[in-house]
Amino acid sequence: METQQLDYADGELACEAYVAHDPSISGPRPVVLVFHAWGGQDDFARSKAEMLARHGYLGVAVDMYGKGRRGETPEQCSALMMPFVQDRSMLLRRASAACHFARHHPLADGHRMGAIGFCFGGMCALDVARAGVPGIKAVVSFHGLLGAPTGITAGPRPIQARVLACHGWNDPMAKPVDFQAFAGEMTAAGCDWNALVFGNRGHAFTNPKAVDAAGGMQYCERAERRAFAAMGDLLHECLVVQPGAALGACPVPA
Repeated sequence: METQQLDYADGELACEAYVAHDPSISGPRPVVLVFHAWGGQDDFARSKAEMLARHGYLGVAVDMYGKGRRGETPEQCSALMMPFVQDRSMLLRRASAACHFARHHPLADGHRMGAIGFCFGGMCALDVARAGVPGIKAVVSFHGLLGAPTGITAGPRPIQARVLACHGWNDPMAKPVDFQAFAGEMTAAGCDWNALVFGNRGHAFTNPKAVDAAGGMQYCERAERRAFAAMGDLLHECLVVQPGAALGACPVPA
């Protein structure tokens, strides 16, 4: 495993990606971007890039907020995230800059790219699919914010990437009515989409640090394991390293 912190930019804003790859694999390989939760790029997001690298991908943990900008408290995290929630054009521009950087990495096969995201990052990954960012073939949202942006597209348009939403039915940040609207949106857009919905599960179920059951955020090992298995299947289906080769599903990270 080799990892690097590499600079890229969105206009004049400096950003920093965490890139992981397996040096025993030669030549370009499929890319999977990891969009972080509301606190910014952290150990959790970086560990997912490493997990993906162990299974033959170029794992790229992106930076939506800018180099060194991270939230520690809920108030700080919300202050960082909300401008993007309120301005989805800015979100898409920042996410597209990360995709452009990853697509042109020397080890990247820019025609075989995927994106995964957690919480706020799930919304980022879904917007990448909605916008048809070049190279993106598969997108996975883990307990993501599901609402569609307004003002970016005029009505439904075909979504070419295959989409998987791993969702807790009791998620207070994406309630059943939001999930139903998401399902309608994906269907109207002709997307090859599917969902893994966990009953009696809330937000952040893949994050072992989520321990606020009363607030609707609680880690669940079983849901995490099932969600990552589904992710691995989709990435294999869309981004297989070599025709006919079996990459295998990504297991739950240790």
